[in-house]
Amino acid sequence: MLKYFAIAAIAAAALLPAAPSLAQSLEIGPGGVRLVEPRVERPMRRGMDISEREAVRIARAEGLRNVDNIDRTRSRFIVEGTDRRGNDIRVSVDRRTGDVISVD
Repeated sequence: MLKYFAIAAIAAAALLPAAPSLAQSLEIGPGGVRLVEPRVERPMRRGMDISEREAVRIARAEGLRNVDNIDRTRSRFIVEGTDRRGNDIRVSVDRRTGDVISVD
């Protein structure tokens, strides 16, 4: 019986270090140093667009801090605001996929 517990303990110890494989990384850019969350691919949703809230979340990941305006066009959200230094920034996000089209 002790032999089975020992085997189970060794198997559990071997599998535990593999669990936290999605770790944050650092990015150094014009906005300074920031933590970057691992990008998790979303499954495509047929006939459904991302919400304005999701567009703002994606724009914040690109460096936007304060949101001033959100415009919706046929194929994209345009989120306008300022970055952490107070510079104006405009992020275009695809409405279907959530991909960042441009950052101005």
